[in-house]
Amino acid sequence: MPLPIHNVLGILSDNLKNRKGVIPLSPGKVDAWTRGLDIPFGGDTIIYTGQMYQLIPSINSMSSMMAKFEDSWITRFFGMGRIMNRIINISWFMALGSGKEQKVYDNILRNIAILLKTAGVEFGYLYGKELYSGALVYDEGIDDVFREHAHKVFRTFKENGVKQVITVDPHTTNMLKSVYPKFIDGYDLITKSYLEILAEKDLKCVRQLPLELVVHDSCVYARHESIVDEPRRLLKTAGATIHVPELSGRLTQCCGGPLESLFPGKAHQVAQKRLAQLADCGNSIVTMCPICMANLKRAANNTLEIKDISEHLVNGYCMLDL
Repeated sequence: MPLPIHNVLGILSDNLKNRKGVIPLSPGKVDAWTRGLDIPFGGDTIIYTGQMYQLIPSINSMSSMMAKFEDSWITRFFGMGRIMNRIINISWFMALGSGKEQKVYDNILRNIAILLKTAGVEFGYLYGKELYSGALVYDEGIDDVFREHAHKVFRTFKENGVKQVITVDPHTTNMLKSVYPKFIDGYDLITKSYLEILAEKDLKCVRQLPLELVVHDSCVYARHESIVDEPRRLLKTAGATIHVPELSGRLTQCCGGPLESLFPGKAHQVAQKRLAQLADCGNSIVTMCPICMANLKRAANNTLEIKDISEHLVNGYCMLDL
């Protein structure tokens, strides 16, 4: 039988309400990426990860397990699991991501911070006080839980004197830019994606990237926040040649990621269809969303090179030993 949607969403929303995250992460796992970067605590302007990149190894683990449960007799016991999860967090065992994978996604956040520093942007970070944005429960229409959590996030920002937020992924950007203002009276935070900020700066290329790249646009960046030209401009200035796949920009096709928690089989089919479109243009794919990157990587199974845009940008604009 299919996954019991009500109970799966119930477990995730219960976690957000009671443990401040759909898949609760320890403070050490949330801010491990900051080690050695000397980012100050708080300030008027902060970088806000929304915990998206940190969550991906756990989401991948959970998706793999959900795929095994799909059409299995085990789904009959999800209701009991939800009741138990309200008392003690049992969802953690379904989301034990690998340490090696965690380092990959932590390094993406490090790249973004290094790029911002190279551009002369001053920013802080809330470390253990940073909360998940609530994007998943909003996308699934659980508005009551989302509204309560969004107020917690906004309150945390205000209590720490935050006025401007630099986001690192499309889903978190969309939450703070376009969704939170609909749920919070008096919402006044200025929000920009790091890609928007970098595109505004006169960054100097320190290393030409003679690369042939195929850009996969995030649905959320392109359709909801109109962030399409900025990533291309940054890559081109660094010397990369951009190839345009079938369905790009505002007409980009979904990676299938939003389906992974509830319909893992269907998510895989959508990802394979998108991969075929991308592969027609080249074998080096650029993503700018952790969910896109994770879902396309799973579907590609090492047959294509799929990298986050920050990895290319940090090589082109920052003085690092390669």
